[in-house]
Amino acid sequence: MSPLNDILVLDFSTLLPGPMATLFLADAGARVIKIERPPTGDEMRLYQPSVQNEGINFGMLNRGKESLSLNIKDADAMARLRPLLEQADVIIEQFRPGVMARLGLAHDDVRALNPDIIYCSINGWGSTGPKATLAGHDLNYMAETGVLGLSVDSTGAPILPPILAADIAGGAYPALINILLALRRRDQTGEGCLIEVAMGENLFPFLYWALGNANALDRWPVAGGETVTGGTPRYQIYRTLDNRHLAAAPLEDRFWANFVAVLGLPPELADDHRDPAATRAAVAEVIARKNAAEWMQAFEGMDVCCSIVLTLQEALQDPHWAARNTFSRSLQLGGKTIPALPSIIAPALRSTTVAPQAPELGSLTP
Repeated sequence: MSPLNDILVLDFSTLLPGPMATLFLADAGARVIKIERPPTGDEMRLYQPSVQNEGINFGMLNRGKESLSLNIKDADAMARLRPLLEQADVIIEQFRPGVMARLGLAHDDVRALNPDIIYCSINGWGSTGPKATLAGHDLNYMAETGVLGLSVDSTGAPILPPILAADIAGGAYPALINILLALRRRDQTGEGCLIEVAMGENLFPFLYWALGNANALDRWPVAGGETVTGGTPRYQIYRTLDNRHLAAAPLEDRFWANFVAVLGLPPELADDHRDPAATRAAVAEVIARKNAAEWMQAFEGMDVCCSIVLTLQEALQDPHWAARNTFSRSLQLGGKTIPALPSIIAPALRSTTVAPQAPELGSLTP
């Protein structure tokens, strides 16, 4: 039995954070109904690329859900929604603060119909504070929380991140965690609750090390000058002879000793406390003498915490993922069958009956 097989989720969210959270709820057995505005539904349905006019991004994030096509601004919308609102266990939305209230669907409105409801609001900055109604995307949240300023290139300019950390790690995952905790508490007390997930705010835990130093010692982090930002030869990216890159992270002394032994660094440079810049330069010079494959052969069987930087295509060809069945689930999309997004729900807790495709717009609409 799936742990959430008796849970009904109404998903008013679009794009990424909310849909990813409800994707994993569906993987755990919940019934998820997307409330989508006609005539196009979730904007991501129209995003390119697509297969046979089915948006790939939408398909990846909305596998196993159902769709109710409804303009919640219509006069009869509440009458149509009321039976679902009364039955729902969870509501998730990610409009700007105040939008659901104007639609008559705020937490208090829904709680009047369903006192046990767990109501999750995902937004950028929270519902209070000067930035509450400020529009933003992932890049903005990382820029305004100091995350982006700590990842820079050789000129000191911030590097554009390839992952949407605020949307996923700051939005989808906290929403999922708190919804599950709220369901557990409701089992104990019978009470629902209101959950607010502020994506920008939830990025700060990733800077735990910087916040601790800043608040306790008044020592503020410097891009390129900290352990995880390039301030040590033990946590660096080095170029190889064939213009590949070695991600070297032998932080602990035992790993560092193995690393410098393979490189053959003399003792005065192996002691990186004397002159870290000199050690880093020496390591870079040695790494540049051999190709990436040669280095991985040299490190074979050694605990050195070193990896070659792979392309995504190379990474997916790694037999490790096949051995773990990481991409064993399928997604049917535009007449094709492709690997589904790996689920963070443990295999023992996943539903085995989740539909392998995203819903057609209005699949539940009479």
